[in-house]
Parts: sequence; C-alpha cells; structure tokens
Amino acid sequence: MKITLLTIGKTEDKYLLDGIEIYLKRLKHYISFKITEIPELKGTKSLSRDQQKSKEAELIFKNISSTDHVILLDENGQELSSRQFSALLNKKMVGGQQQLVFLVGGPYGFSDEIYARSNEKISLSRMTFSHQMIRLFFAEQLYRAYTILKGEPYHHD
Repeated sequence: MKITLLTIGKTEDKYLLDGIEIYLKRLKHYISFKITEIPELKGTKSLSRDQQKSKEAELIFKNISSTDHVILLDENGQELSSRQFSALLNKKMVGGQQQLVFLVGGPYGFSDEIYARSNEKISLSRMTFSHQMIRLFFAEQLYRAYTILKGEPYHHD
C-alpha cells in the first residue's frame, strides 16, 4: 500500500521541515509514504471562499485518481486514538487498498465536490493547527501507527 499526504501550500519553517524529514526517514522501513504539495492559489483576494475552495478542488482532482481511497483530514471527521488509527490503516492494507490519499485543505477547508469524492473523514484533533504543522503531526502519527502494528516500543498506553 502507498500513502500520500496531499496538501495545499508548502512548509517553509526549518524546524517543521527537519521534523518531517525525521519521520519520512523512519517511515521508509514500513510503508511507501510521500507528501505532495499543491501550490497555494495566487490572487485570492478577489475570490470568495467558495470560489477559492472550488479552484483548490480543481488542483486536488488533478492529483488523485479514481481508484485512490481519499481520506479528508477534517475538523468534523471521526476522532481516532493512535491505536484506532493504526487499526484503520491495517484494515485498509488487509482489504487490499493500493493507494490511500489523505487530504489537507486550504485555509477555508474543502469544497462540496471534494467532500462528495472523499471516502471518509478523520480529525487529528478538535483543536485547530496550522496547515504547516499538520504535516509533521500526521507523519508522526503515521509512524506511531506502524510501530503499533509491528508491536514496537514507541507507543505507550
């Protein structure tokens, strides 16, 4: 199984890039994982929120295929513990899912078209985090999930 984290915008802060790189290296032992960044839209001041979400949706659709299992990282998604997240990943692997794509939307979230295309939604927290930080948090949780699945001593209940 391959996993992609598809995001709008890029991470620029060095401390976040360093942290993400640590987990990307660790994850190579478990799974094929990549982060794909879609450039932020330019000239958005003249666009409404819905117009901006619609334009972002066009870019997202260019980066996903019809066979991808798309999971939105959404504040209204299902909240999972780390163990529940690892069980979700295991279920997808055992079920033969080839490609999981986790989406991080732009500043205003997702368009209705993206919600309609998604297969499910999960929330990393009820709190709001910067879009740049979510990449590090997600990479760490993905690593944690695979150490749980392998029975390795990283996660402590």
